[in-house]
Amino acid sequence: MSRFQPIKRDMNYLFPPSMSDWLPEHHLSRFIVEIVEQLDLKPMERAYGTSGSDPFHPALLLSILVYGYATGVFSSRKLENATYDSVAFRFVAADAHPDHNTLNTFRKRFLKEIEGLMVQVLLIARTLGVLNLGNIALDGSKIKANASKHSAMSYGHIKKLEEQLKGEVKKLMELAEAADNEKIPDGMNLPDEIARREDRIKAIAEAKTKIETRANERFEQEQADYQAKVDKREEKAKESGKAPRGKAPVPPVEGAQDKDQINLTDEESRIMKVSDGGFDQCYNSQIAVDMDTMLIVTTNTVQACNDKQQVEPILEQLKALPAELGKSEHLVADTGYFSETNVNACIAQKVTPLIAVKREEHHPDPMARFTEPPPMKLDATETEKMRHFLLTKAGRAIYAKRKCTVEPVFGIIKAILGFRQFSLRGLENVKGEFNLVAMAWNLKRMFVLAG
Repeated sequence: MSRFQPIKRDMNYLFPPSMSDWLPEHHLSRFIVEIVEQLDLKPMERAYGTSGSDPFHPALLLSILVYGYATGVFSSRKLENATYDSVAFRFVAADAHPDHNTLNTFRKRFLKEIEGLMVQVLLIARTLGVLNLGNIALDGSKIKANASKHSAMSYGHIKKLEEQLKGEVKKLMELAEAADNEKIPDGMNLPDEIARREDRIKAIAEAKTKIETRANERFEQEQADYQAKVDKREEKAKESGKAPRGKAPVPPVEGAQDKDQINLTDEESRIMKVSDGGFDQCYNSQIAVDMDTMLIVTTNTVQACNDKQQVEPILEQLKALPAELGKSEHLVADTGYFSETNVNACIAQKVTPLIAVKREEHHPDPMARFTEPPPMKLDATETEKMRHFLLTKAGRAIYAKRKCTVEPVFGIIKAILGFRQFSLRGLENVKGEFNLVAMAWNLKRMFVLAG
């Protein structure tokens, strides 16, 4: 007699089994389905027409996408396969099997609506008692675009390639007009060869025009910044009656530079320096995280490599959040966000800034954390007040939480969920996709916080 339990793969059931019985009662898929069914999806429902076959309900498709992003499944084809292979996905999909085209079309079609659903999820978190805005940490990370950096072309290379292709077309045209056709190699179709190069010349000309347009926009912005610096410098000189100190601002250079680039696969992505020291085709994604719960409050995805310009847009988004979520008290960010303009922007929104002015030493004086700084002068500027607060024990305690709140969120999204590259292309599309990532993260985090 065998001491092992029998294997019953061919067991017949008197009644069909329920998928709900195959999942633990405390399971992420159940929680996501429950939350999604509480969301107001009427704008999505109204977008469908009345003709044709009955479509899948938006709640079902959204649940599949959110559960996929929360468990590291981003490809629409893999999501389709998971509705057959995974018990949890079969439960989320109610044993339906939307194909990958349906899932991908739904994702692209309702990116704007998903941004609004982010706020609804936060309101549910508030109702569950796991969210009350207070201290907000801001951070950014470079996420790879759905494009190869090898598809990027510089303005200088484009000019050389354009001249080369024009020369090849001229040579082929001369060969076609020649009376002696014996010079044409066997198998060469001259009209096809000429048409192929002319198509490339046209595509390159379009790329060249786009680079020149970007360069003009950049010059206008740089010229405005340059003029503002010159005016400020002259104003200080008038007040002091002395010649201005330091180097004079350098005026910007007009026109496209040879190093300016465009990517032919996703022209809205940019070459950015990544954490390993190299360069890749990326977007810069920003998140504002509630430091008490690690829930993402708002997001933004931009083309700029630098973070200094990202504080004001995040402040505007925080201001637009419903009053029921609470009031943001402190905005904590690293030195990459520091500027006097950003400090004043926070004060204008009645948010206390805690933005690092410089990098701290790895091994600071151990007594510094337990001592208060000397009193600051009465006529201190807002930036000087912030610097003083950062040196106090209360300011240090708040800022110290930044590394263990907002940075782990990006770490988990990239390393645990595996979201290191966008599936969609174009700035507006990747903004929407990152909102979907944030929504999936929030539901996964709420599942833990709500117990």
